[in-house]
Amino acid sequence: MRDGEKHGVDCYDGRVSRRSFSPSSLNTVFLDRDGVLNRKLPEGEYVTAWEHFDLLPGAAEAIVKLKQAGMRVLVISNQRGIALGLYRAEDVDRIHAQLQKELETHGAQIDGFYFCPHDKEACNCRKPLPGLFQQAQAQFPDIQPETSVMIGDSLSDIEFGRNLNMTTIFIEGDTNARENRKPGAQKAAEIADLRFDTLIDAVDDLLGTAEKAASAPIQS
Repeated sequence: MRDGEKHGVDCYDGRVSRRSFSPSSLNTVFLDRDGVLNRKLPEGEYVTAWEHFDLLPGAAEAIVKLKQAGMRVLVISNQRGIALGLYRAEDVDRIHAQLQKELETHGAQIDGFYFCPHDKEACNCRKPLPGLFQQAQAQFPDIQPETSVMIGDSLSDIEFGRNLNMTTIFIEGDTNARENRKPGAQKAAEIADLRFDTLIDAVDDLLGTAEKAASAPIQS
């Protein structure tokens, strides 16, 4: 559901960002993982192995569409469970490798995974801090905030994007996902530039807007 359809406050066209977003120039999409690509477990529980990774309906299709549109797709996530000793960085790498294999069966692939293994207030890479963006930019020097969008389901995701002056999209999720939200999710929904129920809804809107912007006549 687009912002403005459900809330009387901050009503505006859901296809236009409050940050003067130019969709035709978009080239990089940052995605949170749990709650956006896969089903989020209840707060305090962690995806420790591929067997616990439940890819959400439409997520693979969304990545296929982004890649077909020429977008760079990067996944950034906080993995505090590593610092808590619940799993290892190697376990996260294995999950991501298996996810790539799954996406390859759909004809798509994610361009990079970046995650923070630290506890709270122990680093510069735990969202909403900018470290994961800096890591991605070191690998892809052409990444710029003004041509990027951050898609997530938590306050740290949206604040991460806003702090870097990216366009931000909040994913509402289904009923179960909303029950498992982190504290601050309502605020995240309110301050995000756009919001949708699912990743595929967000991608369809982004690409539809981009197509319209690219085909619009030049004003003299």
